[in-house]
Amino acid sequence: MPQVRYACDQDKSVLLHNFEARGWAAVNPDENWNFYWATVQSVRNVFSVDSGYRLGDDQIINHFPNHVEITRKDLMVKNIKRYRKDLEREGSPLAEKDENGRYLYLDFIPQTLMLPADYNLFVEEFRKHPNTMWIMKPCGKARGVGIFLVNKLSQLKKWSRDSKTNSFVPPTAKDTYVISKYIDNPLLIGGKKFDLRLYVLVTSFRPLKCYIYQLGFCRFCTVKYNANINELDNMFVHLTNVSIQKHGEEYNAVHGGKWTVKNLRLFLESTRGKEVSDKLFDEINWLVVHSLKSIATVIANDRHCFECYGYDIIIDNHLKPWLIEVNASPSLTSTTSTDRVMKYNLINDVINIVLPPGDVPDVRWNRTPTKEAMGNFDLLLDEDLASAEVIHPENKGRCGNSGSSTRSVSQKRSIFTTWR
Repeated sequence: MPQVRYACDQDKSVLLHNFEARGWAAVNPDENWNFYWATVQSVRNVFSVDSGYRLGDDQIINHFPNHVEITRKDLMVKNIKRYRKDLEREGSPLAEKDENGRYLYLDFIPQTLMLPADYNLFVEEFRKHPNTMWIMKPCGKARGVGIFLVNKLSQLKKWSRDSKTNSFVPPTAKDTYVISKYIDNPLLIGGKKFDLRLYVLVTSFRPLKCYIYQLGFCRFCTVKYNANINELDNMFVHLTNVSIQKHGEEYNAVHGGKWTVKNLRLFLESTRGKEVSDKLFDEINWLVVHSLKSIATVIANDRHCFECYGYDIIIDNHLKPWLIEVNASPSLTSTTSTDRVMKYNLINDVINIVLPPGDVPDVRWNRTPTKEAMGNFDLLLDEDLASAEVIHPENKGRCGNSGSSTRSVSQKRSIFTTWR
């Protein structure tokens, strides 16, 4: 077999050790490569109309050209809202609402508005519910940068206000924000807030082929949760990002403030019951699939591309999962030895799925890996398959709980099948 040539823009050991273990040869990005693990900026350059670059059948790259449709916070919300409206117009049962106007099956993102565009709508909503806490995030930044909590309109005065139009005006056009209702009733373990980091692999959007990694983890805050207004500025209480928490006095470098998803599931089964736990993870699978379907019609579904997204999900104390954001380049930095092993195996499994048997990229193959090649990934949806269920219990027997008697989950499966 010919030797695979790889290019890589990131000096991450979990990447380079995987490539070296396969006997691949390193080349520069401007040389003739077969496999390119690129930064998002490099992908923009590869697919730029100005570059004139044309990929061959033996070349694959780790991002879709316009991945920002789901990885940029404002675009993710915009696409999910449009998806729900489109389903409503089609008369799809997926878009059914309750008596309060909330979606029964697609209510998995907090109420979110864009600033400055929706400032007047935000003021109106804020005055309806003056005791509500909101969280404000810059659209184009990551790792908790620029995030703050809001419980008073006066807190937005750090930005200028146009006195003539009474409209919200940021200092520069680039400072676009999303402002969402804060999940102020998070599920706590040991009194601390946490979120889930889950890895989702997409090898095609049309038809949709997506997988979820079993070995995701929980990221815990180092300080016990406190909703008191005096703690609004304490990001060690509210933000779970490791890039923030590692600077806290209570940060534990041994376990990195992390729990495996397996441990979370065991905890929930012992405290809430197996049926309730199974329902939660079925709901998570559901929101992942429909967040991806929300962009399937707008994504540039280039056959040379795949993507391993980092999903951030918060669970409230009713065990309802909320999608917070999706990352295009989830961190591959290892904070602990366990972290290093997990991320090495993650990359290994990704490569095994995106490459056809024989280890040489070929965009003409049907992108259907063997069960052995999937490793620790579970199939969420393959629209090429005859089955229309979001969750495939036959596939390795690890994807959620196919036998759950929970009514809402079984209803969703039935609705999805009917809609398809």
